[in-house]
Amino acid sequence: MSSRVYIGGLGVISAIGNNVVECLSALTNEHAGISNIRYLKTMHANEIPTAEVKLTNDELALRANMSKKISRTALLSMIAATEALNDAAIQNISELKAGFISANTVGGIDKTENFYEAYFKDHTEGNLHDIIHHECGSITELVADTLNINSYTTTISTACSSSANSIIFAARLIKQGMLDVAVAGGVDALTKFTLNGFNTLMILDKAFCKPFDENRNGLNLGEGAGYVVLVSERVAETLNKEMYAELKGYANANDAYHQTASSPDGKGSYLAMQQALHSAQLNTADIDYINLHGTGTNNNDLAEGTAIERLFNPRYPKMSSTKSFTGHTLGASGGIEAVFSSLSVKHDFVYPNLRLQTPIKEFPFAAEKKFLKDQHIRNVLSNSFGFGGNCSSLIFSKV
Repeated sequence: MSSRVYIGGLGVISAIGNNVVECLSALTNEHAGISNIRYLKTMHANEIPTAEVKLTNDELALRANMSKKISRTALLSMIAATEALNDAAIQNISELKAGFISANTVGGIDKTENFYEAYFKDHTEGNLHDIIHHECGSITELVADTLNINSYTTTISTACSSSANSIIFAARLIKQGMLDVAVAGGVDALTKFTLNGFNTLMILDKAFCKPFDENRNGLNLGEGAGYVVLVSERVAETLNKEMYAELKGYANANDAYHQTASSPDGKGSYLAMQQALHSAQLNTADIDYINLHGTGTNNNDLAEGTAIERLFNPRYPKMSSTKSFTGHTLGASGGIEAVFSSLSVKHDFVYPNLRLQTPIKEFPFAAEKKFLKDQHIRNVLSNSFGFGGNCSSLIFSKV
């Protein structure tokens, strides 16, 4: 068993970069990845901006060393998970109990959509191979098999908190001695299903999103994948590299208020943050930066802000929403932001909340507008709050 869990490797692909270095460069230089839709075939291409990964499926397949017939979800997952494992550089991983705990919400729906488009026109048409990997778990299995990770594999799907929950579960497996190493995080590709679904909810911004702004109008959907390699104390001591951070605390809570809306009083958000602090044995004054869930919708930002005010008043740490760069990547968001949070702890960075002009009037605090360096970051709190009130918070601490 391991009393501590460390972040030994990072991997990410998103609208702002195809790897960790490119994403960090975009964050540092305040370059967002949101634009008009280019790759997804949809009638909303010139109407609704999104944050797409800037590669075709053929290009992703080459990078992933997988068939281009595979779902875009699996291709994105494979690229980020491989980068994380390579970064961790664990020489004897085959001799360790290694797990792959991956999250997603769309599975292989992108390929299923191709099938039904042909099938509805003619019931004798449609390639059945397109629906083989429809379910979320199939995506995880495809990547785990390719990575040759077979000690433990599972899929987490809890809407927008999915990736954070996969990291929590992986950490618990390591602490209980069931795993030595875990690749944890998540992935989601942009699909017609998600775009049309969120459009029906009327929470998509037709311009670039403005999280935690008084005049916010909704979110921009994004896609990508983000994974961290969690290692036990024993494994960390064998690696010839510095750890990025320690995963010091975490918690999951659920206010069960509504199918899609957050509770107005931010109860679930409050409980997740409060219990994560308790898990880490830290006080609110120990948190130096909050990576906000910060979707840009009226309800979500108000609920999260209300919870922050209740928990942190009167001293508020610096905070920002990196979804202003990547869009809301749904099941991937907690994993992508875990990578960003680990980099924040490692390099003492605070990321900007792009396009913020007028802070929300109800709150006595505001998100950061500019990239800040040399900030002496000891602990970062990263929030991921999902549909159904499923709220999770992670705390990354300096080693």
